[in-house]
Amino acid sequence: MRYITVFILININLFATDVLMQKCIQCHINQKIPSDMIYRKYLLRYSTSQNISQAIYNYIKAPSPKTSIMPKPFFDKFPLKPQLAIDDKELKELIDLYIKKYDLKKRLKL
Repeated sequence: MRYITVFILININLFATDVLMQKCIQCHINQKIPSDMIYRKYLLRYSTSQNISQAIYNYIKAPSPKTSIMPKPFFDKFPLKPQLAIDDKELKELIDLYIKKYDLKKRLKL
């Protein structure tokens, strides 16, 4: 029974990561936008996962240079993202997955 539970959890995690890749990361890869660098910028400015999540949510709901963490010259090289047609619950789940994927805490060795 324990192995079945572990197997199910692994499959759910892989599916969630695949959804994140399809809906978010793939566009960043295609446009050569470094997601890990963007996450670090959010981390430096907002410092907590909750604040980062809220800032990303605000940007995706109303994309503009004013709601973005990126400096204005960034938008000369990379186009402004269109507003995504995605429900709030799924968006929050994808943002949480994005934060978990790029979180620096898991890379720290004590």
